[in-house]
Amino acid sequence: MPLTALNDEEVTLLRKELELLMSERHRLLQVAGAAAVLVANLDTESLPQEQDTIDAAEVLAESLNSLPDETLKDALDAVQAIPDPEGQAQAEAQAQARSALD
Repeated sequence: MPLTALNDEEVTLLRKELELLMSERHRLLQVAGAAAVLVANLDTESLPQEQDTIDAAEVLAESLNSLPDETLKDALDAVQAIPDPEGQAQAEAQAQARSALD
């Protein structure tokens, strides 16, 4: 098999793999965006007081907070979410109040 044919096959395979990865990234951004919207709109007072639920919510919130800003923006864009600065400020105030109680 000529070297150029092998290179063409490799390029085709790499292109397909890249397309699969980009498609998966888009789906993951949609999941992250939906999770971010859920967390942003979640009334923490209405959460069940079961420790498993609280732990899961904390893991989700920490995971979202650990995303780079650009990735989080891409995730919110993927679900066409519009950030609410006032809501974010309220959520941060609630988080600080909870931290003070702990």
